[in-house]
Amino acid sequence: MKAVVYEKYGPPEVLQLKEIEKPVPKDNEVLIKIYATTCHIGDVRVRSFDVPLLYKIPFRIYLGIIKPKRPILGMELAGEIESIGKDVKKFKVGDKVFGTTGFTFGAYAQYRCMAENSDKIKNGMVLLKPVNMNYEEAAAGVTTGGITALMDLRKGKIQKGHKIMVYGASGSVGTYAVQLAKYFGAEVTGVCSTAKIEMVKSLGADKVIDYTQEDLSKYGKDYDIVYDTVYKLPSSKGKKLLAENGVYITTGTHGKNISIKDFEFLKELVEAGKLKAVIDRVYRLEQIVEAHRYVEKRHKKGHVVITIEHKN
Repeated sequence: MKAVVYEKYGPPEVLQLKEIEKPVPKDNEVLIKIYATTCHIGDVRVRSFDVPLLYKIPFRIYLGIIKPKRPILGMELAGEIESIGKDVKKFKVGDKVFGTTGFTFGAYAQYRCMAENSDKIKNGMVLLKPVNMNYEEAAAGVTTGGITALMDLRKGKIQKGHKIMVYGASGSVGTYAVQLAKYFGAEVTGVCSTAKIEMVKSLGADKVIDYTQEDLSKYGKDYDIVYDTVYKLPSSKGKKLLAENGVYITTGTHGKNISIKDFEFLKELVEAGKLKAVIDRVYRLEQIVEAHRYVEKRHKKGHVVITIEHKN
């Protein structure tokens, strides 16, 4: 099978398309024929080893000190089950699925084996694909950006009537945060750059602030939640925007708290038309270097999708 591998940390050019052995599912695994994945900011950071200083040592141990332990990146996928292990009960051959591989990666390939049931997000989770999403849409962040936004908003104890500011409202987490906050009944202010204002409005934001043109400080003392989805709003500035008893939150890690029910909840919202994926650009697997270059610029709107072809 074809897969994109990297054997050392570095710029996008370390990614190489190669022919490798097709995996075989274990007794409790399904073999997924992947039709779409994404160029996730997590993939970009791991490839270049651009991670916060606090995490550099533990991440280096987990990912590989000298060279990558997991040479195939890719955190999100959508495809079709081609074969199943003998103990699999939940899925059957031909099922259309989507999911996340978590920090085990491996979706930059034509095939990926995944466990039928996993209660740990770090090991990945797979579900039947929403009926109203194609493969590209299903791969685009519901199981990463969507789940992150959901858990962060719960951490902020979002309630109906709350006023929330979503900083980085046009990104992979921010686009879902805006939609979820509206679903929970909040009044949403999105913050983004000029070119992304109309897109953020289309997601339901009640107000959009162009951070390149306006000083956020004039909106101070008004928000129940200020949510920085991109680690670019200093806490000192974010907290000045809060009303009494308001909370400032940033994109966090919730691996121990996420269950399959959270993914199923997001899938239900998608199928009810309450949640949609925002796709900026689509590249082929053969264009993965170009895709990484684009995402590395940090100007994308929503998600960058990678399509994977299967030719006999």
